[in-house]
Amino acid sequence: MSDLPVDRAVRAPRDLRLDVFRGLCLVMIFINHVPGTVYENFTNRNFGLSDAAEGFVLMSGVAAGLAYSPLFRKAPYWPGIGRVWYRTWTLYLVHLLMMAWALAIAAGAALWLGTSHALHVNEVQVFLREPLGFLVGVPLLTHQLGYVNILPMYAVMLFFAPAMLWLALRRPGLLAGLSLLLWFLTGLFEWNMPAFPNPGGWFFNPLAWQVIFVTGLLTGVAMRQGHRLVPVRRWMQWAAGAVLLVALLWARVPAVGDTLNHLMWLANQNGVDRFFTITDKTYVTWPRLFHILALAYLLSTWDWVRGACGSAAAAPLALLGRNALPVFAAGSLLALLCQSVNQVAPPGLAVDSLLILGGL
Repeated sequence: MSDLPVDRAVRAPRDLRLDVFRGLCLVMIFINHVPGTVYENFTNRNFGLSDAAEGFVLMSGVAAGLAYSPLFRKAPYWPGIGRVWYRTWTLYLVHLLMMAWALAIAAGAALWLGTSHALHVNEVQVFLREPLGFLVGVPLLTHQLGYVNILPMYAVMLFFAPAMLWLALRRPGLLAGLSLLLWFLTGLFEWNMPAFPNPGGWFFNPLAWQVIFVTGLLTGVAMRQGHRLVPVRRWMQWAAGAVLLVALLWARVPAVGDTLNHLMWLANQNGVDRFFTITDKTYVTWPRLFHILALAYLLSTWDWVRGACGSAAAAPLALLGRNALPVFAAGSLLALLCQSVNQVAPPGLAVDSLLILGGL
């Protein structure tokens, strides 16, 4: 395979930006997963059209491209496939562990905190209503509980990652085109993964979210080869900045947000498909996709960001990011516990700080 580019970046030092921003996303996910506290007003979802989940999946794709792409440069490919699928199996097991603990936290809150709220929200109530369907759906991944439902989507991405990596090394443009086509058709026809016993589909729809993961994967492969996926251009920086500014005004200025939302509603009423006229997380509709891509591009082009991520102040975030899976699992379960505590604790800044800062 002499036509493949030389892997010049193999010995390059670790890019701390990836660790720091993954850690920052994990912090914001934890805060967002304890709704109702004052701290959730300061996470990134309040200042644009995407949130920490999109950032986390994008950087997971980058990490996969960096870590696994050398294994698919030439045959034999089975060692690389085995390594990726072993990680997929690990994600599946961690997800089942989180599901079991989520049920235990809901039951424990009813037993010892005197609140049954957690038994009737986040799809836990299905266990009480249809226990047999619930017990079938959990291991099949067709039933997922709220706040602990991102790993199945990521596991699906990693299961198909060997094919993606092989194609990314040889025909990156083809992989990008196929990914965008699948994203577009999924949103247009509202395709989704099957759900049971509930109707509907997955909240984190892999058929749509793959476009973010693939973008990250292609970025990681390019980084591993010693170059950028998308070059730094001044006009592209200005364009990305414009997207972020419009998104900020959309999210924070009621007059702007109401006007844009009304225009999208009018477009839908006049026959434009809802895929183009809503901001939907399940299908990663275009406002969310454009926002996370613009944000990632702009941050990656500023030299000061690299320096800040290498500072001592950013080291705790980097530590979280380097241990993303156990941190995410522990943080998600701790957030569910904090939700139950919030049901019985008096509201106020002191309790919010104890839960959020103590949890972090």
